[in-house]
Amino acid sequence: MSNTQKKSLPFIYNFTAGAIAGISEILTFYPLDVVKTRMQLETGKSKHGLVGSFRTIIAEEGFGRLYRGLVPPLMLEAPKRATKFAANDFWGKTFISLTGRAKMDQQLSILTGCSAGATESFVVVPFELVKIKLQDKASRFAGPWDCLKQIIAKDGVLGLYAGMEATFWRHLWWNGGYFGSIFQVKALLPPAESPQGQLMNNFISGTVGGCVGTIMNTPFDVVKSRIQGSERLPGVTPKYNWTYPALITIFREEGPAALYKGFVPKVLRLAPGGGVLLLVVEFTLGVFRKALGPPYV
Repeated sequence: MSNTQKKSLPFIYNFTAGAIAGISEILTFYPLDVVKTRMQLETGKSKHGLVGSFRTIIAEEGFGRLYRGLVPPLMLEAPKRATKFAANDFWGKTFISLTGRAKMDQQLSILTGCSAGATESFVVVPFELVKIKLQDKASRFAGPWDCLKQIIAKDGVLGLYAGMEATFWRHLWWNGGYFGSIFQVKALLPPAESPQGQLMNNFISGTVGGCVGTIMNTPFDVVKSRIQGSERLPGVTPKYNWTYPALITIFREEGPAALYKGFVPKVLRLAPGGGVLLLVVEFTLGVFRKALGPPYV
């Protein structure tokens, strides 16, 4: 059966492949995420670079601190992937139907990615909040459940959605850059002549997409970390509260470079991480297709 006649895999297989890829990426690159958060929460001039931050954390807090807050993103992976795939499928079909186009093109890919990212942000905020609280050097929480209980006790259930607006913008810009770049890079790469060649094309396009998405969304990620990492006191308006005013505040007080704090560990994680995601997804889907047989192969 030719490639054009392949039947699409059922949702559960796409979801499972995405979850496996996401967990693989988290376990591989998570220490970079901890370092990124530390750098973003540091106000004023940065005291440590990437290597210095690693050394300081290990020397002062131990190697295990590089995996502090790992549980929330692992727990998030299943609902996040389910939301991502469902949202991509829904918005992709919706925009194709509204525009009357025969298939997905770059413009629709960007629009679909942004819409799916905005949808996904509603699911990830509580998990991201707990993760940031645990990654903070000043964190005194015993673990994720202790953190969760203390947030709810102090700020109520809605307190779990601190940084919702910033997360919305972060995901919108990330998905727009990521999916738009992947579509463009795949169009520029020579057609793959083997399954290995297809995996390499996916890795290259995913890496480029991860890099572009990181460039576009890092300022919003810095603001999100500041909002979620700050202590909220009764009757006191937080210094970092809304996204665009916070961007202006950081720019004025710390300079434009501060909007890209944590960029190096972030891009080192998400650029190759984006490639790893696509590579693992496509490899896993290939295994599923072979296991199921026709009409999926």
